[in-house]
Amino acid sequence: MELVFIISIACIVFSYFGYPASLYILSFMSSKSVNSNIYYPDVTFIITAYNEEKNIRNKINNTLAIRYPKDKLQIIIASDGSVDKTVKIAEEYKINGIEIINRLERAGKENTQKEAIKIARGEILVFSDVATMLEAEGLVQIVSNFSDNSVGCVSSEDRLIGKNGKVSGEGFYVRYEMWLRRLESKCNSIVGLSGSFFAARKIVCDDFSGNMQSDFRTVISSIKKGLRCVIDPKAVGYYVDIKGNSKEFDRKVRTVLRGLTVYFNHTELLNIFKYGLFSYQYFCHKLLRWTVPAFLIVAFLSNAIISVHSPSYMFILFLQILFYGMALINIKYEREYSLNIANVPKYFLVVNASIAMAWWKYMRRQRIVLWNSSER
Repeated sequence: MELVFIISIACIVFSYFGYPASLYILSFMSSKSVNSNIYYPDVTFIITAYNEEKNIRNKINNTLAIRYPKDKLQIIIASDGSVDKTVKIAEEYKINGIEIINRLERAGKENTQKEAIKIARGEILVFSDVATMLEAEGLVQIVSNFSDNSVGCVSSEDRLIGKNGKVSGEGFYVRYEMWLRRLESKCNSIVGLSGSFFAARKIVCDDFSGNMQSDFRTVISSIKKGLRCVIDPKAVGYYVDIKGNSKEFDRKVRTVLRGLTVYFNHTELLNIFKYGLFSYQYFCHKLLRWTVPAFLIVAFLSNAIISVHSPSYMFILFLQILFYGMALINIKYEREYSLNIANVPKYFLVVNASIAMAWWKYMRRQRIVLWNSSER
């Protein structure tokens, strides 16, 4: 039982710290920089929306303010069966060259993106959510990475803003994820893109799936074509924190459930003899991370059993209970502390509980294609 406890803790620690440490070491052995230069290919900027009448005007204005040659930029607003004023507001901007796709029936975000790709004229496709705001130079920055012929897709960096305009409590977790992607990018390729703002070569989207998470599957399509995926820390997408713990929890469940669907449809990428280092990344960043909830449960139960006969393990059990207790109190009262690290127990528990719920839904063959925009 003690061995079970030690193995469980080791797997948890390796998932969050050992894997990044291994990437750090590998980056010294084989560092892959991106030979990016400013250039201006034809770009299609795709914004997918569902009932976004409150936010669509701000998004369009933000997009029109982007500094990029207008004759090389196609902007498409793709509405996924919106029943509010989203399309009507977007039509006001046709004079600015905005193109609109108005699906009368909902088919899901990816299916709507797929429709937009059919009329895309750009060699580079940029995908963005309505809630995500870009800097004026953001498009030029993210596109510059494609001057390197080895790059298939590029992720932005997320900046999560709280209600007070400052980095929210979950910003600690988001920064960890961005740091990990920078390590992956430096030594080989990232495993996932920021779905709120990413770019890809059009050839990577030839087999675009309308039923799978587009940001994750775009990485897989790039890898299969012999291209790598990178993150650009200078290309930033800003978005406001979601209102309420329950809504944030539901969003995470949806994200992981859709990720599991893509992952187990592409297990061939675990073939290390064909995909090399990416197979290791694919396993560690995704599958190992998604099994942490199981290791947490096993670690707690085995610790409880051992503690009956060991004062030292009793103390470790007490620390576990204290950690989870702090998390539950913060969740119940929706507390946010000025010190980011004080919020870690809350977000650690929320993330892993959402992963566990996603597994439960996946095992019951539940799948998600449709989506609702989160209230921010």
